[in-house]
Amino acid sequence: MNIRPLYDRVVVRRTESETTTKGGIVIPDSATEKPNQGEVLAVGPGALLENGETVPLAVSVGDRVLFGKYATSELKIDGEEVLVIKESDILAVIEQDLAAEVAA
Repeated sequence: MNIRPLYDRVVVRRTESETTTKGGIVIPDSATEKPNQGEVLAVGPGALLENGETVPLAVSVGDRVLFGKYATSELKIDGEEVLVIKESDILAVIEQDLAAEVAA
């Protein structure tokens, strides 16, 4: 997928939601909400200031981010659903602890 967002926009692929609980109960698709986490696929060059300069974005490709529920624009590109989000609508970058990954 070749896409380059403009200015302070970010392209995100939504992560899949869990279909079972920790207790092993299967949750049907109709009962689950769309997850508000995703992986950054592409970022724009930065926010444009009034004086014409650009400020680089705080997120980069590959980051896992948390975003607002209604802050996205959903698009289908090359058969894949992606989201376009302004950087200001990203709430947090999810830091992954290497120790937690090794334990899993």
